[in-house]
Amino acid sequence: MMPANKIKRPFRVIGLLILAASLTGCMYWVHAYQTYLQMGEFDHYFKVVAADEFTLQFKEPKMYSEDFISLAKLYPSEDDRVENGRRWRYWFRKVDKDNMLIQPEIKFYSDMAFNAEKKLTAWSFSSLFLQIAPPEFLEVSLRSIAGADIDKEKQTLKANADLVGKINAELPKKSAVLAKLGEPLSIQDEPEQEVYIYRFLLDTHHIEKGYEDHALNEVKLSFDKKNQDLIIMAGNFAGLKISIDYRKFLSASK
Repeated sequence: MMPANKIKRPFRVIGLLILAASLTGCMYWVHAYQTYLQMGEFDHYFKVVAADEFTLQFKEPKMYSEDFISLAKLYPSEDDRVENGRRWRYWFRKVDKDNMLIQPEIKFYSDMAFNAEKKLTAWSFSSLFLQIAPPEFLEVSLRSIAGADIDKEKQTLKANADLVGKINAELPKKSAVLAKLGEPLSIQDEPEQEVYIYRFLLDTHHIEKGYEDHALNEVKLSFDKKNQDLIIMAGNFAGLKISIDYRKFLSASK
């Protein structure tokens, strides 16, 4: 194991891949941009399955496994042969201020499933990740990517939360999050919120030279001081910047 600007609107994994792809190679840009266009007809091209995991299924996949290596410069923790393809698993493990593993271990994973043509057919996130990014908010965030403005120079994608329906969902409480993630590395005290900072290390067998910092992932969780709700999740996972302001997706009744 080896040890811009923030996106201000919701979940940006695929959106950020599009931006990164435009800077690294023509074919990577084409595959990512094709996926981005599919977001405009979300239910036709994608399916969400949420249980213990959150899985985004790609009905007509465009992205290849090579695209992700070229974009993130990181290799998965596990690369297993499965029926009709391969499964990549990225393990993220909680570390302390010296980047040493926390005991008892606290970890989450992200899985990618590829078919025999090496195209991405499913992207999953484990239950621990869902403690800080609830399934309802992940889905509506993905849906909001359609029609987003892309700024290649700043490497950001800004979606419009007003273009998707608002949801009635409960925000995670600080006590519930801490019960799963444990104590943070540090806490930033702000006028209306507390920002809890965690650090996770990606378990990977290879990192391209010059991209070692991509393996270290910082997660910032903002809790409202009044009601202890988790209102913002921001992090850098394997070189991909993500930020979700959950309040933008809540219906007026919440």
